[in-house]
Amino acid sequence: MNAPLPGRAASNPIARSEALLAVDHVSLEYRTPQRVVRATHQVSFEIDPADRYVLLGPSGCGKSTLLKAVAGFLQPSEGEIRLQGQRVDAPGPDRIVVFQEFDQLPPWKTVKQNVMFPLLASRTLNKKHAEERALHYLEKVGLAAFADAYPHTLSGGMKARVAIARALAMQPKILLMDEPFAALDALTRRKMQEELLLLWEEVRFTLLFVTHSIEEALVVGNRILLLSPHPGRVRAEVHSHQYDLHSLGGAAFQESARRIHRLLFDEGQAPETEREHDFNDIRIAY
Repeated sequence: MNAPLPGRAASNPIARSEALLAVDHVSLEYRTPQRVVRATHQVSFEIDPADRYVLLGPSGCGKSTLLKAVAGFLQPSEGEIRLQGQRVDAPGPDRIVVFQEFDQLPPWKTVKQNVMFPLLASRTLNKKHAEERALHYLEKVGLAAFADAYPHTLSGGMKARVAIARALAMQPKILLMDEPFAALDALTRRKMQEELLLLWEEVRFTLLFVTHSIEEALVVGNRILLLSPHPGRVRAEVHSHQYDLHSLGGAAFQESARRIHRLLFDEGQAPETEREHDFNDIRIAY
């Protein structure tokens, strides 16, 4: 069995010539007062349209830094990022980020006005059409009845849904989510995962999702890129489309979670050992 190039996940058996996003041998660095720190080392992956692609790894592995680079906020020190074949070198409305902190919603604007704001600020739509689109996506996330409410009257989960509606209203080519549910309590987090998946079933947007939770990655993603501890390197790519929220607690789900944990953290186990096995519940391409 031939191993792929270092830092590059093996190809999907399905033709990947029309990947929406390509991250090609990307290394990212940041400066401290003492030194330059490498956050990721030659990371490569591709995302197809309508993928739910998850970056998974321990704290400090560079997954959020990678997401910021895809958003155009950071420039790679090595490699490049391409969206539909065009190099990413700045932020743009084709990549919208939903961060963990939902109190970024301006409190003086209603829910509807918060969703309309980026459409108007970017001059994507005029006021009439921006309002129509805002109401459309608020309906999608189940908040049409709260269009005229203010953020301080909403729960954390409702604020999360406003943030998702605001992002989707821009109709980006790819939605970027950086641990969006990490600050929510366990029950609300599970509800938001369920709502995100239901929304994806209806809208079929392309998603790049960052988490440090193995269980959340298996539930949310159809493909998962595993990153090593700092600096982040590609350990494996896992296909997890067979799992959903109903899989939690199941024997196959728990075994997959354990195998992912070994791939992420067991330095004593050579990746080649894992590569030789054909698992029924997940496919691992390293």
